[in-house]
Amino acid sequence: MKWLEVSTENCTVQRTLDLVGEKWTLLVLRDAFNGVRRFDDFHRHVGLSEAVLAGRLRKLVEAGILAMVPYQERGSRARHEYRLTSKGRDLWPVLVALRQWGETHVANPEGPVLDLRHTACDAPVNVVVECSRDHVALTPSEVTARPGPAARPRA
Repeated sequence: MKWLEVSTENCTVQRTLDLVGEKWTLLVLRDAFNGVRRFDDFHRHVGLSEAVLAGRLRKLVEAGILAMVPYQERGSRARHEYRLTSKGRDLWPVLVALRQWGETHVANPEGPVLDLRHTACDAPVNVVVECSRDHVALTPSEVTARPGPAARPRA
């Protein structure tokens, strides 16, 4: 079965995009990876309406990507902050890859807004697709994509 003969109804890329593929959701995740935890901070930094932000946060919590954690400042009512779950932290390479592509193809002439460095040696961080056996970087021409066990014929 060739790719064009495969149904995309159960495609994991499509299901992932259904959860996180919207611009504002990715920007909320960007901020979460950079330490933003509280609704007001997301609202102020990302710059979207409270209603849209509340919807995006709710969707991410329902998907298990963020968790609501209670906190209370002295003299204030109890509130919640949003923390990445392990499922959410697994999206980090995706955001780093998007940033890396952007720095290559649509970069600000003044340089990056966010400079990712390895804490131990200060070298730049890159996302690489590699062979799981040999751990060598691969290009698309070195990879064979074939239908997997969940592939179904296109109707």
